[in-house]
Amino acid sequence: MGQHVLPGNPPIAITLRRSSRARRISLRVSGVDGRVTLTLPNNVTQKEGLAFAEDKSGWLRKQLDRHPELECVKLGTELPVEGRRLRIAQGSGKCVTCDTGMIYVPGPTHTIAARLQGWLKVQAREKLVQASDHYAAILGRTYSKVALRDTRSRWGSCTHQGGLMYSWRLILAPPEVLDYVAAHEVAHLVEMNHSSRFWSTVENICPGFEQPRRWLRDQGTTLHRYRFESQPQD
Repeated sequence: MGQHVLPGNPPIAITLRRSSRARRISLRVSGVDGRVTLTLPNNVTQKEGLAFAEDKSGWLRKQLDRHPELECVKLGTELPVEGRRLRIAQGSGKCVTCDTGMIYVPGPTHTIAARLQGWLKVQAREKLVQASDHYAAILGRTYSKVALRDTRSRWGSCTHQGGLMYSWRLILAPPEVLDYVAAHEVAHLVEMNHSSRFWSTVENICPGFEQPRRWLRDQGTTLHRYRFESQPQD
């Protein structure tokens, strides 16, 4: 149904959606990135739904206060890349480059975020394919493909057909975290469950996985705070 901004201090951006299965109005704040979704049954008008959200505005702001502030990626932003914080600066030429503490992105200012996101996805694919190949070789298994998504509910998955899916945002995390997620998903090629045998497989191919797993549980949500929407032109 689109977007709506709930006035106040601060204003709250709300995504409106309609569901034929919904029996009542629901208001949800994502535990990952703080996005607010207002779901309406078919028999409820948009006006009624927004009035409901307005009535819950105090509760909404309390929930949002618990989330790290979202940050739009632009020149000057400090962005983690493979766990290292790099400051985004204007680059020259055609390629994104990194130097000590800096990441240089060429092109017009309003394209910086999109260009950087594209570069990060390329880096993520390269690292994840490399890690997946490594662990698949150890297990003597093969996978059918690697797909990248910007998923908020999971960092990776493995299908019964051997397809591996990863969140490209893993490139923002320390390398050992990306490595662990690849080991986790490749281990599903042997055990499509989370049984003790599955975790034994993960331990065998990725010793010490508990620490990066803990990092992902404790700090993984911070990787979703960075927004890569295009900036308006001057």
